[in-house]
Parts: sequence; structure tokens; C-alpha cells
Amino acid sequence: MKIDSHQHFWKFDPVRDSWINDDMKVIQRDFMPEDLLTTLKENGLDGCITVQSDQSEVENSFQLNNAEQYDFIKGVVGWVDLQAENVQERLEYYTQFPKLKGFRHVLQGEPQRDFMLRAAFKYGIGLLTKYNFTYDILIFPDQLAYSTEFVAAFPDQPFVVDHIAKPYIKDKKIDDWKKDIKALSQFENVYCKISGMVTEADWKNHSAADFKPYIDVIVEAFGTDRIMYGSDWPVCLVAESYTGVLNLVKDYFSQFSKAEQDKFFGNNAVKFYKI
Repeated sequence: MKIDSHQHFWKFDPVRDSWINDDMKVIQRDFMPEDLLTTLKENGLDGCITVQSDQSEVENSFQLNNAEQYDFIKGVVGWVDLQAENVQERLEYYTQFPKLKGFRHVLQGEPQRDFMLRAAFKYGIGLLTKYNFTYDILIFPDQLAYSTEFVAAFPDQPFVVDHIAKPYIKDKKIDDWKKDIKALSQFENVYCKISGMVTEADWKNHSAADFKPYIDVIVEAFGTDRIMYGSDWPVCLVAESYTGVLNLVKDYFSQFSKAEQDKFFGNNAVKFYKI
């Protein structure tokens, strides 16, 4: 099964979705399952994992409703207030939805850069394994060192780093990110999505050569058993078409064995998210 492990749906709201600024006009509109279905079919993919883009439980209902209507949506990564006093009650509630696979918090946007080390946040994370939920780590490179300390506290919790932790591809900075992502990769319960790279590059002027050094680092660090393909559609459209994003990694992995390609393009996501 070929899976896109990271994409989004939304009904565009200029207030709620203020992060989609005027430089991103191409995605200032609705993106719904029927918009993606044709694209996935054209590119030979069987399904996707939908990831939250709004930090509310209303978002969970919206995405789960989509997943209920469309079989190609294999899982949802939602949001829950992990610091709430009733977090255990909310996690228990969400166990009734088989397609709700895990949760994510927009850590990259928190003014407190080590937000993930808050005691209340860690308490919520500590409950996830009890309910068999995964956790997507969305961070910028300056938060990698904190994330290493964070995951060390939860050896049994399945984690996945979104967008290879958003290195500074446009500026061709790699050294600090490389050191820190390799440290994080030492934890066997941490996976990594090779996704979101085109939006960290020069949107108008990039080539495969810009991304190769970064993919090299991830493959060396995580191996082929803990990496997965993600398009970051429709966000990727500000810089590249869906097919362009897919071809970028297809070309890179074309020299790998079929078994390794199958892991990257689906099997690892199936295993991680228990599809």
C-alpha cells in the first residue's frame, strides 16, 4: 500500500488560517478530500494520513467526518490539549474513532522554545501509549535539542518528526541541524517524515540538488525502516506541484531496493500509524 503520510484539508478561514499569508495566495481557498483523491490516483497512491492544521477539537470532528466519508483517508492526526486537567478523559473519548491515530501540537509556533518540556505537557504525552496514540513532532531546528531530551523521557511512545524538522534549505545551512537530528535519531521509537522540504527552499528557484544533502542525512540517521513519504499537500503548492514533490523523492530513492522503496512509500506509515 502506497501512503502519503502527511497532508491537510481545510475550509479556508482568513482569521483562523492567518498563517496562510498573501505570499501563499495559491492556497487561500478550500482544500477538501475530493480535491486530493484525483491527484493521489494519478500518482499511484492508495491513501493518506490527514494532519491537523488548527489546534481545536472542532478540527478533529471535521477531519474524522472527512475520513468517515472517504476510505482513502487511512488515518487522522488530530489535536487535544495535552495540558488540560481532563486530558485522560479526552483521550479515552477519542479511542472510539479507529481512524484517529494520534495527535500533534504546533510546537514550532510556541514562544517558549522548550514548550515540550513543560511538566503538564509531558504528563499528557505520558498518557498516549495507554491509548495507543502516536505523536507528531512539529518543530524548527532550534528546538531539536529540547526534543531529544523530550523523547528520551518516553521510550515506549511512537514519535515521528514532521518535515525533517524544517532545516534552513534556502540558506543552505546544514551543520547544526545535522548534528541535532542525528542525536534525535538515536531513539529507535522516533521516525521521520521526508516531507515539507520544498517550502523551506527557495519557492521560485530550487532543484533536486538543493535537497539531496538533507535527505542523505535523514536516510543515514534513521535508516530505511523509520522514514516515510509525505507531500505536505496543499501547503507544498506554494513552491511545487504534488507530482513535483513526489518525483523529487522518487528520483532519490530510485537507486534503493524495491523493499526499501516500499517501506518509504507506504509500509513504514502503515506500521507506525497501524493502518
